[in-house]
Amino acid sequence: MEKIIYCKRCVMNNASDKTIRFNENGYCNYCTDALAEINTTVYFPNENGKEKLKAMLAKIKQENHDKAYDCVMGISGGLDSSYLAYLGYTWGLRILAVHIDDGFDTEISKKNIKRLCDKTGMELRTITPDPEQFNALTLAYMRAGVPNLAIPQDNILFAFLYKTVVDEKLKYFVSGGNFALECILQKDHVFNAMDTVNIRDIHKRFGLKPIDKLQFISSYEKYVNDKLGRAISLRPLNYIDYNRERAFRELYDFCGFEYYGRKHLENILTAFVQTYWYPEKFGVDKRTSHLSSMIVSGQMTREEALKELQEPVYDEVMEEYIGIIKDRLGINDTEFEEIMKAPTHEHEEFRTDKFGKAVRKILN
Repeated sequence: MEKIIYCKRCVMNNASDKTIRFNENGYCNYCTDALAEINTTVYFPNENGKEKLKAMLAKIKQENHDKAYDCVMGISGGLDSSYLAYLGYTWGLRILAVHIDDGFDTEISKKNIKRLCDKTGMELRTITPDPEQFNALTLAYMRAGVPNLAIPQDNILFAFLYKTVVDEKLKYFVSGGNFALECILQKDHVFNAMDTVNIRDIHKRFGLKPIDKLQFISSYEKYVNDKLGRAISLRPLNYIDYNRERAFRELYDFCGFEYYGRKHLENILTAFVQTYWYPEKFGVDKRTSHLSSMIVSGQMTREEALKELQEPVYDEVMEEYIGIIKDRLGINDTEFEEIMKAPTHEHEEFRTDKFGKAVRKILN
């Protein structure tokens, strides 16, 4: 077995990501690159950020003063999108909130969304993908043995976001994506969620039901909308000192927002992918990315992160979640075990969108 090597500054390691590289000091490429982006290109938790945020908000409001909304925002019931919605409310933004109900929302996330929308008065539009087809496509991904089972979920959400932005002629959608908690995202075992060629090939090989009722967005469609300025994604959380614990406290005081566990655990399917599918099938602990991001943004020490990594990746609640997933996907214990024991595959082993791949290569 290959020796596990940890970065000496964060907790990224070669067990969770084979693409990692270390310099002569033992520091990895992830935290080295992320630290170089603070106060320079991406993250501005200072007076400079305040000025950038002020200009961003003024532009959004001015360009949409004659419309019913200033911007569109995806909301999941998790911390990042909820905190941004709360801040947007305090900033005076008229937000049209959109949510994808894939049938796997936790009860806590449902309550969080309702409390937040009730308190802010935001309009909420919810899309519910055809349950039979969505679950069948998710099962196809499991049978394919690929890492990211959440790609159908992500793509359908983006398709809805882009359609809403274009239909409402709003141009801007503000995202809860942020540097502070997401500056380190592993590159190994990941894939472009906009690759509809890959989605359809996996469905063709492993799907048992049609997916004609599901709405997707391709890399080309996203590129065209972005290029023409029809949809512009903004990340306001990169212009503030975004602190996780402070955000939870503020949301609790504002609307009784409840803590749901670690990052991405507000959705049953996402929680399964992050804390069971990745570690049990691919040997990948996604916590290393999340904890390393908090180290870089100064919200956690390396020692604290290493201590947290000693805790189990998931607890007894996962057994309940797995039961829900089996029930929704229509599989029994035997088939689930067969899927978990089957060989793994990468997304690139199936057909891919050459256009999307070329665009990503240029952008990178």
